[in-house]
Amino acid sequence: MKFNITLDRDEDGVWISECPSIPGCVSQGKTKQEAVENIKDAIALCLEVRAEKGLPLTVETQQVEVAA
Repeated sequence: MKFNITLDRDEDGVWISECPSIPGCVSQGKTKQEAVENIKDAIALCLEVRAEKGLPLTVETQQVEVAA
């Protein structure tokens, strides 16, 4: 399965990764690549837990346009 993720740096320089289509699926790393690898593991674990609990594996996400 393929998932979109977000990557951002916090004020301490740590990379934060998140999978928006899986609520609460967040990880981090000292480097961008480490954050990407860690979120892959987190996604797999989140999917496993959601399946065990009978929850939908993902939630719907959409893009919207906002004038800025």
